[in-house]
Amino acid sequence: MGQVTSADGTGIAYSKVGSGPALIVVDGALCYREFGPAKQLAEALAPHFTVYTYDRRGRGESGSTGLYDVEREVEDIAALIERAGGRAHLFGMSSGGALVAEAVHRGVAAERFAVYESPMIVDGSRDPMPADYPERMSRAVAAGRPGNAVKMFMKFVGTPGLFVALMQVMPMWKKLKGVAHTLPNDLAVVGEHQRGVAPPADRWSGAKAPGLVIAGGKSPAWMRNAQQVLASALPDGRLTVLDGQTHMVKADVTAPVLVDFLTR
Repeated sequence: MGQVTSADGTGIAYSKVGSGPALIVVDGALCYREFGPAKQLAEALAPHFTVYTYDRRGRGESGSTGLYDVEREVEDIAALIERAGGRAHLFGMSSGGALVAEAVHRGVAAERFAVYESPMIVDGSRDPMPADYPERMSRAVAAGRPGNAVKMFMKFVGTPGLFVALMQVMPMWKKLKGVAHTLPNDLAVVGEHQRGVAPPADRWSGAKAPGLVIAGGKSPAWMRNAQQVLASALPDGRLTVLDGQTHMVKADVTAPVLVDFLTR
């Protein structure tokens, strides 16, 4: 394990595996190095890249300083890129994908980047995020009710109620509650894109690097529609749909697609 110091002095913990060009993997909501798909994905990609996985600020072994701002997470990615030699590929999953697109738009030194199902709601194919949802989430966190925050999140993303009930008696529930305080951060990253309207055509105009947007063929229409919109809005973007896949990132399916795109 290593650590880099972000621009605001926050320590960001990371792990590194493999050899070859640098690739930084950015997790989605409630995930960190020891919980989520990043570790298995890094192992699958290690024969082709030097893969950096890290704990987003406030999670795992990374610190957190002051009030949250998306720019601080962009600076975290920039610090990791600097540690990797000054340039790197980026891959982000879910809200991590939204963060990657934002970081490239804001000018981090990305060679190429890929996004797996940025959770945007860009049309009327599902209800948008309620206007008061971020505030209710923040209140639950501030009141010390991490379990309630996780349940609110699971309900919004469509997790079946029975599954949520089962999760609460499984070891994973403690891990989820342990990072629930970062859910408002993810909402800050994706909130503007969950209003049921398409973003401006130039929203990511600064993202000059080649970008790949990945959608799951079995994901709901609203998610697939959003990936098409994002790919079209990127200056050098393209879309690929993985047949039979959902929002859950599977290393054995996703890794070959990333190798093909990032090594062109």
